[in-house]
Amino acid sequence: MSRLKRTMLCAVLAGAPGFGAAQNLDLNIPGGSDDLRSELKDAMSLFALVDADEATPQALVAAAQADYGRIVAALYAGGRFSPVVSIRIDGREASDISPFEAPGSIDTIVIDVEPGPRFRFGRAEIAPLAEGTELPPEFRAGERAGTAAIRDAVSAGVTGWRNVGHAKARLAEQQIVADHPNRELDAQLRVAPGPQLRFGDIEVTGNDRVRRTRIREIAGLPQGEVFDPQEIADAERRLRQTGVFSSVAVSEAETPNTDGTLDLAVQVAEQKPRRFGFGAEVSTQEGGKLSALWLHRNLFQGAERLRIEGEVSGIGTDADEMDYALTLTYGRPATFTPDTEFYLTAGIERLNEPGFTSNQAGLIAGLSHRFSDQLTASFGLGYRYLDTEDAFGDREFQLLLATFGATYDTRNDALNPSSGFYLAATGTPFLGLDETESGLRFTSDARAYFGLGADDRFVLAGRAQIGSVWGPSLEDTVPDYLFYSGGGGTVRGVPYQSLGVTLPNDEFTGGQSFAAISAELRAMVRDNIGLVGFYDAGMITEDSGFAGDSDWHAGAGIGLRYNTGIGPIRVDIATPVTGDGAGKDYEIYIGIGQAF
Repeated sequence: MSRLKRTMLCAVLAGAPGFGAAQNLDLNIPGGSDDLRSELKDAMSLFALVDADEATPQALVAAAQADYGRIVAALYAGGRFSPVVSIRIDGREASDISPFEAPGSIDTIVIDVEPGPRFRFGRAEIAPLAEGTELPPEFRAGERAGTAAIRDAVSAGVTGWRNVGHAKARLAEQQIVADHPNRELDAQLRVAPGPQLRFGDIEVTGNDRVRRTRIREIAGLPQGEVFDPQEIADAERRLRQTGVFSSVAVSEAETPNTDGTLDLAVQVAEQKPRRFGFGAEVSTQEGGKLSALWLHRNLFQGAERLRIEGEVSGIGTDADEMDYALTLTYGRPATFTPDTEFYLTAGIERLNEPGFTSNQAGLIAGLSHRFSDQLTASFGLGYRYLDTEDAFGDREFQLLLATFGATYDTRNDALNPSSGFYLAATGTPFLGLDETESGLRFTSDARAYFGLGADDRFVLAGRAQIGSVWGPSLEDTVPDYLFYSGGGGTVRGVPYQSLGVTLPNDEFTGGQSFAAISAELRAMVRDNIGLVGFYDAGMITEDSGFAGDSDWHAGAGIGLRYNTGIGPIRVDIATPVTGDGAGKDYEIYIGIGQAF
């Protein structure tokens, strides 16, 4: 039996107990590159078994017999279709060793691989194809051949038909011939599209508390419409995003119905409906903070969420400087459309900020809609009451408001992006009641990320923020509608909200317009360790539209990043680069995720 034919043998796992593991494991690839050697080692099970240091002779023999096929498959994937593989255990070919006669001990395993030449496609054909199907560029005559390119072509052909409603499209026939003298591979594939189908009945299983009708509404599968696999993916996403289910799976029936419909099965597993949580933080500037929450994921058996949160901050400071907040949030998915959620938020709060102190209460209700994976928008109507004390004295405000918001996000990773853009904008027109003036508040946040070098080892990140209030005068603007600059979210290196407007009587307040820019250069110096250099600058103007008196400040610094499974741990140290504290004072910031 030739060594090439031995590659087709199957391993049999059996044998009497034995002791002793291989002391030497060698892989010889004459003329092979380091990359090829690494690929074959990754494909084999012998190396992992020996590294585990728990291998018995029986296990080593079984792994060696199975590795014939793994090596050949890896070589075929790389376009080498005439390999010769030999695996010798203490001088004996592994395929000749009976699993019932494994040796008592093994000293040396030698793997010899003659990979053979690379092949190219002589013919690369697949038909019929649905309109708009894009085949992989590797699957064409003259390109380097490989089983991966063939699999990708089959996947593209079948997916193309499924995308236009042919749910049962499949590979019907394949002819793959290796021309060894010419080092060419001819691949001819035929796809059977099957009939175009429509969505049929939807069966829901696994639910306990959530009503089946609500599960169907949230999934949003369009019964009677032409089959579309994207609708199934969207249905699974919508159900997962409710937070009610620990697992969600939508499967297709094996056989279509005679009327041209295809039934679907939605299988879910519910999580416990209630959850409690609490947190604690300590800040050298703001004292301690305690928070707690209570969450119900399925309030009325329709996947409605009720979340109650309480927070106390400023613990350890003067009692008059402590902040309190209690918030209730209700959310109902699939309101009006599967991708529209109704929300209701009510809360009371006491804020002690550098420029004002406020006791307030508010209520807002609205809708948020997901237009695509990148674009979301929201609209809400609400009421606010504020009792404040600031540079202009003690005052009360009452207003009716509307909010319009949109977010466009193409970042590849929200916590550690290396490419893409993030654009968010919010407009809040408000109608003053009693003596409160009316107007409009607008804010926007734009971020961009550009990867540089191999594997985006360097990332250039930039951010620009602007905001302004139109309508009321400075002294008649709701205090927390005014803008401040300074701190981790705007300009690092200067104290929190340290830049605002200084009035003629030396009182401090916010401005009606704000702008800030930030730039970072991020570099990975080890697999999980990165360094960052950054520069931030912010500007506050007294009047709307960046008119009136203005002032600005800037900060710069360096940071350390340690990548974890949930995002990088961030430690930044920054100092002012303007003003009397330039190069003398410093601020430290610690958090999860990049600064922006």
